[in-house]
Amino acid sequence: MLQSLHVKNMALIQEEEVSFGEGLNILTGETGAGKSIIIGSVNVALGTGSFKDYVPEGAQYALVELSFTTENRNVLHKMEEQEIPVEDGQIIISRKYQNGRSISRVNGETVNLSFVRELAADLIDIHGQHQHQSLLYSRNHLLILDEFAREDLGQRREVCERACQEYRQICGRLQKAQEEGADRAKQIDFLNYEIEEIREAGLRIGEDEELERDYTRMSHGQKIMEALCETQRLTEGENGAGEQIDRALRSLGSVTQYDEGLEELHQELMQMEDLMNDFSRSLSGYLDDFSYDEEQFDQITKRLDLINHLKSKYGRTIEDILEYQKEKQEKLNQLTDYEAYLEALKQKKEECRKTFFAVAEEISKIRKTHARLLEKQIETSLIELNFLDVQFSIDFQRLKEPGVLGWDEVCFMISTNPGMPLRPLQEVASGGELSRIMLAIKSVMAERDAIGTLIFDEIDTGISGRTAQKVSEKMAVIARAHQVICITHLAQIAAMADQHLAIEKRAENGKTSTLVRSLDPEESIEELARILGGVEITQAVYENAREMKELAERTKKY
Repeated sequence: MLQSLHVKNMALIQEEEVSFGEGLNILTGETGAGKSIIIGSVNVALGTGSFKDYVPEGAQYALVELSFTTENRNVLHKMEEQEIPVEDGQIIISRKYQNGRSISRVNGETVNLSFVRELAADLIDIHGQHQHQSLLYSRNHLLILDEFAREDLGQRREVCERACQEYRQICGRLQKAQEEGADRAKQIDFLNYEIEEIREAGLRIGEDEELERDYTRMSHGQKIMEALCETQRLTEGENGAGEQIDRALRSLGSVTQYDEGLEELHQELMQMEDLMNDFSRSLSGYLDDFSYDEEQFDQITKRLDLINHLKSKYGRTIEDILEYQKEKQEKLNQLTDYEAYLEALKQKKEECRKTFFAVAEEISKIRKTHARLLEKQIETSLIELNFLDVQFSIDFQRLKEPGVLGWDEVCFMISTNPGMPLRPLQEVASGGELSRIMLAIKSVMAERDAIGTLIFDEIDTGISGRTAQKVSEKMAVIARAHQVICITHLAQIAAMADQHLAIEKRAENGKTSTLVRSLDPEESIEELARILGGVEITQAVYENAREMKELAERTKKY
C-alpha cells in the first residue's frame, strides 16, 4: 500500500505531504489545479517520468518520495538480493534532483533506475489517461492473457524463449554448413594451409617475449660492453672505488681503538667493502658470459620476423595464434567428415525443434483454457459497467511456426450491440468504451494480482450518467481487495471515496501554488456539490450531493 507521497519543488507544488489510506482514495479539483502533478510525481519517483517536465525553470533542487508498506514476496526478495534492509515491510523510494542530475534511493541506499522500476512493477499499477489506447494493439492482448494465466504458465514462457533462440541458432548453423558444402574442397585446402603454417612454426607460449629480450640485448651489445668495461675501470682499476674503500678502511681502523663510537662506522665501511667485492665478482662473471654471436643474432631476428608475420595474420599473441589453429582444426574436421557433421546438426535441430514445439504447444493449451475463463469474467465485468448486450471473445490464430511467445496470435473480439457480429476490439470500440473495457480488464486482473496499489488517472473520460455510476461501483469493488487511488472529474465516482483529497490552486504574494488537503465528510459533500453545480452551488445541488454520498455509502456496504 502507498502510505504517503512527499513532493518538493515540482511544478506548482512547493512542498506537500500527501497521505493515502486503504480502500478508495479519490483526488478531485478544478481543471488546471495540478492533479496531473501528483501522478507525474509518482511516475518520476518510479523512474518512468522525468524531472525536466516538472522542475521549475532555474530551480536547482526537487524531491519526490514514496512510502510503501508491503508483504509482497517478490519485492522483499528483490530487496534481499540487493542487501537493502527492510523493517516491518516498509519500502521508501526517493528520487532527488540537484544541479541538473538525479539520484534514486530505496530505504536510504543508492540504486539505479532499473532496480526502482523492477520494484515498482510489484508495488503499484498506474493506469494513465491514455493507457487504454494500448488495447488498440492486439500484441497487448496476448500479454494480458498470459498475465491472467501466469500461475499455470509458470516458467514456460522463459523456457519457450530460450528454446526458440537455441532452435534458430542451430537452424542458422545448419544452413551455413549446407552452403559451405558447395566449395568444401577449396575450404579444406585453405584450412590445411593455415594450420600447417602455424604447426611448422612450432610456437611456444612466452617464446616471443624471450626472443625480444635477447634481441634487445644483442642489438645493443657494443654499447653494453663499453658500459661494463667503464664500470669495471671505475670500481676495480687503480684509484678505483674498490681501492679507495680499502684505503679508507685501513685509515679508519687505525683510530677505532681511541673511540668506541668509531667502531660502528668501521663496521659499516667493512660491509661496503664486502658489497663492492660481491659486485666485482658479479660484474666479472657477466663479462665472461657476455658474447655477441652474429649468427645467433640473425636467427633471433628471423624467428621474431616469423612470429610477427603470424601475429599479423592470426592474432596479436602466440596464445591467439594457437587458439586460431585449434578453431581451424575443428572446422577442418567438420569439413573432412562433412556428412557426419551435417547429420549431427540435423539431429540436433530435430531435438531442438521437438523441445521448442512441445513447450509452445503446452503454452497454447494453457492459454486456451484460461482464455475461456477470462472471456466469461471480462464479459461479466463489462455488463457490470453498463455494457448491457455485450459479447466478448478471445480469438486465436496459429502461426506457421512458433516464435519466442509460442504458437499463438491473440485478438480480443467484442460486440456491444445486439445482433452485431463479434469484431476485433480495435475496430469497434470508442474512446469511452475502451476506457471502460480497460477498467473491466483491470478489475478481473486485480483479483489475481499481488500488486497492492492501483492508480487510475481520469479513467472516466467519455462517460457520464448511469455508466459513471456503474464505473464508481466497480471502483468500490476493486478497492475492497486493493488500495485504489483515482483522479476523477465525476461526482458519482468521487462519492465512493473512502478518503477524499482536494487539489487546489492558490495565489499568494504574487505566487501560484498547488495544495493538497484531506476532506472530512462534510467537506467531501461540499466538493461533490462543486463538481455537480459548477459556478453557483444552490441548496438543491448541495442536497443532491449529500444524497449521492449517502447512496454511495449504502452501496459500499453490499
